[in-house]
Amino acid sequence: MKIPPARLVLHPLRTVDTATVRYLECPHGRRRITIDHRPLAGLTPTMLLDWFTHLGGTMDYGGEVIDRYLAWHPIDHIRWELARPAPGGGAADGARFRMVEAFGARPEFTIDEVARVEKLDETGIRLVKRIAGIPVFQLEHTWSAGDGRAHYVTVMDLGARSPLLAPVNAVVRRRFGPDKMRAWVRHNIEEVGQLEYLLPRLASGEAEPAQSAQRGDAAPHREDEQAEPVH
Repeated sequence: MKIPPARLVLHPLRTVDTATVRYLECPHGRRRITIDHRPLAGLTPTMLLDWFTHLGGTMDYGGEVIDRYLAWHPIDHIRWELARPAPGGGAADGARFRMVEAFGARPEFTIDEVARVEKLDETGIRLVKRIAGIPVFQLEHTWSAGDGRAHYVTVMDLGARSPLLAPVNAVVRRRFGPDKMRAWVRHNIEEVGQLEYLLPRLASGEAEPAQSAQRGDAAPHREDEQAEPVH
């Protein structure tokens, strides 16, 4: 897949060391990755729910109006669409989201997936892919209110629980190998950190600071890089 031209990067990208990352090897070749993010200052569960229920919207970013999904991660995000609305309409329980991304803007780390929304409320969102009704992929973002901030945890489950589907799990592991998995971890930490900047501006209606924009083909400002903590 051709990677789109670089876009503006207005806000610092969090580094992997700002979160606690755990990799768990499970029976029958399943794998679980848990990311406990640094709390998101100024955000509330209501703001996060509004973001995920309006991913198809647009926002002012760097002096132009772009898709919210592209503003969420200007380097890695390529396309989002509501592949199927929820039974009651829109982005809610039962909807299907299509997500096209390239982690680190690397073609070999491209994904183009459609997943079903099996939960979306003020506590979080869960996206699931199934084969013959059996979950083989699950991505869950869970959030809760803190003192002037939101606590945010991401959990990705790769593979099915049934021993009969161990061959399927082996395929999933090959498609989402160690390098791609770690690129996704970095991507997820970066995109979650961007919410700290984007959501308050949406809530206030404040324009984005075009004069502080950077180009995505330049090195975006990241907080000091350190080795990734693996637990």
